[in-house]
Amino acid sequence: MPAITYTTKGTCARAIKVEVEEGVIKSVVFQGGCSGNTQGVAKLVEGMNADEAIKKLSGIKCGFKNTSCPDQLAQALRELEK
Repeated sequence: MPAITYTTKGTCARAIKVEVEEGVIKSVVFQGGCSGNTQGVAKLVEGMNADEAIKKLSGIKCGFKNTSCPDQLAQALRELEK
């Protein structure tokens, strides 16, 4: 699968660039957001199966928001699966 740049909705991060190859996450780069947290999430999911990451990250909320940067990453991965 090619890399995509996913425009986030409802988070401090503005976009997420995601590359998946044969169902495995190769790289993740958040544009904006809480730098330490987004870098940590990106490193944790690199090498992980995309479906597993979607299961783990979907539905995570940030404070009072209905979504979060990890949840938006799950949405981006879903877009890649289409």
